[in-house]
Amino acid sequence: MTDLVRQIGELFLRAVPVALLVLIFYFILRSVFFQPLLKVMAERAARTLGAQKAAEAAQAAAAEKVKQYEEALKQARARVYAEQEADRKKLLDERAGFLKEARGKATGEVNVAKERVAGELAAAKKEIEASVAELAVEIAKRVLPAPPAPGNPAREAR
Repeated sequence: MTDLVRQIGELFLRAVPVALLVLIFYFILRSVFFQPLLKVMAERAARTLGAQKAAEAAQAAAAEKVKQYEEALKQARARVYAEQEADRKKLLDERAGFLKEARGKATGEVNVAKERVAGELAAAKKEIEASVAELAVEIAKRVLPAPPAPGNPAREAR
């Protein structure tokens, strides 16, 4: 068993320089390679996170601008519709005024024409009434035979 202990002791003595080399290599790699690499990776992660936050902020700002634009567009449309409605109402009022004026003129002209026709009718009635006696005599002369002369015996109607 002493031989075994001695062999294990020799093995450990030979392993100590290798272990020291591995530890030295570990510390050198850690300070020269892994720390800068971890630092760069952390910086990259921070930049990525910052870029993501900046992108989210830009999206939020863009969404707000779109909302403002849509609101402004909605207000502009409402103003345009109100102006169109006012113009349409103005035109309808003008049209109603023109129609009222035209109806007034037409009514006046109709009344004048009625008065003229009534005047003409009255004049025609007077003329007819004045010539009734003449027309009656004329009709009687044409329809009735001439009265018999005093020496002419009249024919009697059967």
